[in-house]
Amino acid sequence: MGTLISSLNIALQSMEANQEALSTTTNNIANANTPGYTDQSVSLVESPPVEYGGMLFGDGVSVSQITSQRDSLLQTRLDQETQQQSSYNSYLGTMQQVQTLFNETTGNGLQTSLTSFFNSLQQLSTSPTDLSLRQGVLTAAQNLAQTFNSTSSNLSQLQESADQTVTQTVSQINTLTSQIASLNVQIASATGGSQNANTLLDQRDQAIEQLSGLIDVSQSDAGGGAVTLTTSNGTALVVGNHSVPLTTETNQATGFQDIYSQESDITSGITSGSLAGALQARDQSIPSILSSLDSLASALGNSMNTINEAGTDLNGNPGQAFFTLPSSGTVGAAATISVALTNPSQIAGSLNGTTGDNSNINAMLALQNQTIVNGQTPLDAYSNLVDQVGNDVSTATSENTSSQAMVTQLQNQISSVSGVDINQQSVNLIQYERAYQAAAQVSAVIDSLTASAIDLGQAQSVT
Repeated sequence: MGTLISSLNIALQSMEANQEALSTTTNNIANANTPGYTDQSVSLVESPPVEYGGMLFGDGVSVSQITSQRDSLLQTRLDQETQQQSSYNSYLGTMQQVQTLFNETTGNGLQTSLTSFFNSLQQLSTSPTDLSLRQGVLTAAQNLAQTFNSTSSNLSQLQESADQTVTQTVSQINTLTSQIASLNVQIASATGGSQNANTLLDQRDQAIEQLSGLIDVSQSDAGGGAVTLTTSNGTALVVGNHSVPLTTETNQATGFQDIYSQESDITSGITSGSLAGALQARDQSIPSILSSLDSLASALGNSMNTINEAGTDLNGNPGQAFFTLPSSGTVGAAATISVALTNPSQIAGSLNGTTGDNSNINAMLALQNQTIVNGQTPLDAYSNLVDQVGNDVSTATSENTSSQAMVTQLQNQISSVSGVDINQQSVNLIQYERAYQAAAQVSAVIDSLTASAIDLGQAQSVT
């Protein structure tokens, strides 16, 4: 109604509403550079009018709600692209280390050792009885075997490192899902009590984005402000206020850790996130490279053994195995191959038993041009292996760069919607400040008028 008291009440409501708006604006400015913070705005609404004497009178202003500027579609797309980018980046990190093992520019790679071995045989063929040249062949063979051993060992170490990454990542996933489940409870409580849950929503969005960097995540509304999170294949991660922890168990066949959810093996169903990248390197790429390396070591070693066993050594004795290889087949050949001969005279260079005969040495030398490794020559097989590693790294690099560009683009789009615009906040600060000052001025005027009315009433009473 149109009284001084009602006008004073309207002025006080205006001061309170603009004070809340000033506080929100100040908080926006303070968090302008806070990761994950979402710009908040105050929604001011006109209070319902009051009726007096058949007329409606305005009753001031009130704060309806404080809202965050969110775009759920953009956030979902960012989470999805983050999953892919993290997978590429994780895989690339391991495979770049693998690639360094096949870097021939240092002169210490397997290609150098292969070439040196065949060169030593070439030199021996010109003087098959020369003990120093024979020792050169054994030394080159030992270097070749050691290069196979070290390359295989380094690959296995990288595989074990990827396995450790799997275990560590599962632990990080469990920490985040537990945190998200707790935030679900807090958000549901705040929402149900008509409280401002924007800070909690920011924390949950940031936690989900971090989780997306670790594993493929699908999100759905669980009602009451809570969300349900699963993997893309439907494995539950967070259901309401409960998190579903993942566990790891040693695979007896491989010795590495498989991932379980509620006693179900989900290892093969993980498709993205850094966990998927580590699994791809551990379970696919490195085993494939090790298999190719084993095939090369086994084929070369067995071929050399067959040839040496067919000849006669320098002492006229039947030749024996040149290399020691695993009896179980090709698996582990690169890791365990070694030179069986202990004396340079044991190289069976002769086929006819004549001391100066180099026929068997030439047969050994000819292996470098024979397709003994899956239809390829030894050097071609190794070159193709190097190409395979290079192509894997090149493809992952390209995909990672492209995905990172998409992540950056989405982050910029989200920032344009949800980020704090300092210039706009400065304008809002002045706007709310002036509105507060005006309401305060109204309050002061009404206070003065009320005092005057009281004084006037007292004067009339005395008269």
